Amino acid sequence: MSGLEFCYMPAFELLKRFRARQLSPVEVLKAQIKRYESVGSQVNCGTYTHFDEALQAAQESEQRYQKGDPRALEGITVGMKDEDGLAGWTMTAGSLLLKDNKLERNTPVADKLIEAGVVMHLQTTVPEFYAHACTWSKLWGVTRNPWNLHYSVGGSSGGSGAALAAGITTLATGSDMGGSIRIPSSFNGVFGFKPPHGRVPVVPGDEIMPQSTSGPIARTLQDLALFQTVLCGPHRGQMSALRPKLDYPTSYPDIKGWRIAYSPNQGWGTIDPDVERNTNTALKILEQQGAFVEQVDMNWNGAEIITTVMKSLLATGMGSMLAPLMEPSLQEQMTSYGRYFVELAQQELGAKQLAETQGYAAERFREYDDLFAQGFRAFICPTVATNRVPADFDPVAPDATLTINGKAVNPQTGWALTSAFNLMYTIPVVNAPTGFDANRVPTGMQIAARSYDDLIAFQVAAAYAQAAPPLFAGDCLPDFRE
Repeated sequence: MSGLEFCYMPAFELLKRFRARQLSPVEVLKAQIKRYESVGSQVNCGTYTHFDEALQAAQESEQRYQKGDPRALEGITVGMKDEDGLAGWTMTAGSLLLKDNKLERNTPVADKLIEAGVVMHLQTTVPEFYAHACTWSKLWGVTRNPWNLHYSVGGSSGGSGAALAAGITTLATGSDMGGSIRIPSSFNGVFGFKPPHGRVPVVPGDEIMPQSTSGPIARTLQDLALFQTVLCGPHRGQMSALRPKLDYPTSYPDIKGWRIAYSPNQGWGTIDPDVERNTNTALKILEQQGAFVEQVDMNWNGAEIITTVMKSLLATGMGSMLAPLMEPSLQEQMTSYGRYFVELAQQELGAKQLAETQGYAAERFREYDDLFAQGFRAFICPTVATNRVPADFDPVAPDATLTINGKAVNPQTGWALTSAFNLMYTIPVVNAPTGFDANRVPTGMQIAARSYDDLIAFQVAAAYAQAAPPLFAGDCLPDFRE
């Protein structure tokens, strides 16, 4: 087998070979380090590497397999979003202001991964303060899409999505407060899961931002399920993590006879024809699996939803981080979008505004939950309205424009259909890849279920993945075109 095959081999297959001693975690790690050295500068998806420590961890994993004592994800490499990590790691949030910021203790996600025996070899890029749906910053530069380097990897977990697409890691962590797992998953052609609030433990203190959650990103649905099983569950000192721990199977029953609601644009979006075509093809696959897909009219307002989510975040933890940064000397070091959100954080947002946002969320949830009262089992819509977003796209630049299907849309709020499920933060959502746009950038769809009904979303995704043409197989690999 070639090193490239090791780079893209799914975790579930690697685990089988590790257990049978047909392959070593050290071999896979070395292949992915070589891959990083080969294509990493083109994609620019890494911040810090930890190759020496990772080699030691991979050697320990090799010994555990020899002793017959492997842990759940023993020896599997994980790219770590520049948000989760180990004590002593530099955690920059993509900002020059935090370029020397060191973690004082492991994050809960990192503790979960240590318990599972993973190899953490790479930290991945994010936009400044995680506040943009594309990944570029003054500190780390522009992260580019392995499928087409001209285009965006999404954000804020853009480096994680790109590292998976480039074959630099087997799994990757993400987090999602407005679409930050699902948008990069769509742009990079991988599976991503936004868990409901409380399913994955967050850093103590962040419980007051229920719109935000950590979650898994992977190239296959089976890997996504394996990874999410490891990430979820209670954590000492974290009061909002749900117990008992939920196990996510890697195989599911069929969905014959299920009614699935489909909204082509949530009632507000202008959708790229290729995105629409690929979504319709994916829905036909589900129908071939025995499901009944019915179009529904949601009549949501995307700009209102995104604004409401942002108010909620700025009234809680994100606002407390950004509000003190108005000093001119600090502003000079920020990106344009970083300054924009710091200025937004100067608003007086308190109990009144939080009550308004919760009331608005409750109205949208009633509309959504009514679908399930009518007998639907899941809800599907595109993840993004277009994948034709340049890698260095700046939505707050004075001349910023974005056109979809010949129509100019709001460059900030007019192209991502993800924020409704952060507003309704108990909804589990899987992004599944649906094909390619004409620019060779992948497209994706969101598969959402009822509150905390995670396994339903996975069951629909599994039915689709079982029959859909796979990416990262045969000749279907990124070619780093420009």
